[in-house]
Amino acid sequence: MTNQTQTETVNNGVNVEALLGAREALEATPAAAQFKWRAECTWKDGTHSQTTINNFFGLGEEQERGRTFTIDADHPEQFAAANLGATPVEIVMSALASCLTGGVASVAQHRGIQLNSVTASVEGDMDLQGILGIDSKVRNGFDAIRVNFQIDADASDADIKALVAQSQKRSAVFDIITNPTNVFVNVN
Repeated sequence: MTNQTQTETVNNGVNVEALLGAREALEATPAAAQFKWRAECTWKDGTHSQTTINNFFGLGEEQERGRTFTIDADHPEQFAAANLGATPVEIVMSALASCLTGGVASVAQHRGIQLNSVTASVEGDMDLQGILGIDSKVRNGFDAIRVNFQIDADASDADIKALVAQSQKRSAVFDIITNPTNVFVNVN
């Protein structure tokens, strides 16, 4: 069976043709590939904040989604907080899992592999002595993050591992977490 025939019979909910078309268009006009993603976070009370996400810049102009997404962040009661949302570090882990999982679906669709189920479990190790100011030698962030996939697909183990490897290679969030990024914090 050819890859083209497999792609036609596989449905993971990813429009590979549109993705490849977008890739070709962006190769032809690299300036359109420059995007600015935005999020605006508002403090609510205590350690509770709410982030809204809507428009972004890309393809050479402002883009509207037509809806706004909200993410609540807080800390658990064990940290004297109201527990009104996931912690920011849990949201980072969620972003990593979501990016990798979406990548697995996209790569599987492109390679003609039917997915039956995909679950990514993420676990991060953190020593709170850093963020609490107990020990200045302890970093504030994760010491390690582990992502474990459980994938049921009409493919060999080697093909499934290759899906995950390609997803990791192209994941923006994996790159953000594993490589230094210039971050500028300003007060207006």
